[in-house]
Amino acid sequence: MPSSFPTGPARTAAATACVLVLTSLLGCSNGGGGGGGGETASTAGPSAGSGTRVTINDFKFQPASLAVSPGTTITVVNDDTTTHTLTATKGGAFDTGDIDPGKSATFTAPSKPGDFPYDCTIHPFMKGTLTVK
Repeated sequence: MPSSFPTGPARTAAATACVLVLTSLLGCSNGGGGGGGGETASTAGPSAGSGTRVTINDFKFQPASLAVSPGTTITVVNDDTTTHTLTATKGGAFDTGDIDPGKSATFTAPSKPGDFPYDCTIHPFMKGTLTVK
C-alpha cells in the first residue's frame, strides 16, 4: 500500500516544516501575564535568591502585578519550557536577560517609586507591572 507521506529530501523538508510550525505554536500560543523584572544576578536553579519571587509558567508572569519597597531583591524563576526575560518596557530600569527553563535570575527593585511596566522581550505578549512604593 503506497504511503502519502513524502520520502527522501521531500520527507526531510516536510518534517522540518512540521517542527517549525509546532515550535512557533508552542512559543506563541498561550495568553500573556506579567510581573517582575531586573538585572541578572544569578542563573542558578529555582532555589536561588531571596525576598520577593516572580514565577514564569505557561507563558505568564505570576503574579502579573507586584508591589514592593525600593531596593527589594526580586527572584524571577522560569518554570516554563522555553527561555524568557523580564524586562522593563521603558527607561531600562531592569532586565533579567535570558532565563533558560529551570533557571532563575535576581534583580533589585528601582529606588525611585512608581509603576514599571515590563514584558518578555522574546514573547512581548507576556506583560506585568512592578510597583515600587
